[in-house]
Amino acid sequence: MDPAAHRLGSALCIASAIAFGAMAIFGKLAYDAGVGLLTLLFVRFSIAAPVLWIAALRRPGALSGTSRRTMLAAFTLGAVGYSMQAALYFAALTRMDASLLSMLLYTFPAMVVAAAIALGRETANRRRTGALLVSSGGLALVLLGAGSGTFDWLGALLGLGAALTYTAYILVSDRVGGDLAALPLSALITTGAAMTFGLAGTATGSIDTGFASEGWLWLGSIAIVSTVTPITLFFAGLRRVGPSTAAILSTLEPPTTVALAFLVFGESLTALQLAGAALVLGAAVSLNLRPRAGRARVDPVPA
Repeated sequence: MDPAAHRLGSALCIASAIAFGAMAIFGKLAYDAGVGLLTLLFVRFSIAAPVLWIAALRRPGALSGTSRRTMLAAFTLGAVGYSMQAALYFAALTRMDASLLSMLLYTFPAMVVAAAIALGRETANRRRTGALLVSSGGLALVLLGAGSGTFDWLGALLGLGAALTYTAYILVSDRVGGDLAALPLSALITTGAAMTFGLAGTATGSIDTGFASEGWLWLGSIAIVSTVTPITLFFAGLRRVGPSTAAILSTLEPPTTVALAFLVFGESLTALQLAGAALVLGAAVSLNLRPRAGRARVDPVPA
């Protein structure tokens, strides 16, 4: 492997993780500007989808050879699975700190492996079993470290629900993607999500643009900085370093959220929570240390 290409790919994956990690911060700032939940989700995907389509269709033959059934399946995956995950994540963000939510969500790599083993897609071994136990212990420390005073258990349940939904989404997308390239797949998924939130917002009358003007800045940042840009950077890095290295570098996303949440909002995790966070991230790294045949693909479309 070309060392220069590997360094560039690593830098691209790191930049992608940082951009993903900023999404919760932009979400909190959007809420502070008066943006509603469904408005945020609808605008995010309505901006991201056409930009991703432009990027996808710039490549000749991006959809050639792709059946309508595959395209419909990818669209449905976004309209149902990914929209549900995003809704749970941003609903949790209205109730809890961004730093804590990022750690709850990042239990999904261990959940994916556990589900893949249960479904017979992977076989259990000592390393995987150990990583699952470590991740579970880390999650317990993250929750216990919050105490019972001001801790929002409903928010935590929403966050864990987002991780579980993301797990199901990944396992389904591993089979749905078919012969679709990554960018067209992402474009179809975000289009499906935009349609879902547009219909939900229209039916409930929840689409409201009467928020403070700076809200548009944060919505644009969510769509471009923390959706389109990191997806594109991740795919570019993935081609240069391979899936295992890219997945390991992606674990920089939660520490980025924690650091930014401290700088912007003064949020901080307790010592016990930081220890649990280290276990969760360590387990995620361990599960991606080397390529494995038949491993469930972790789709890089952001939460």
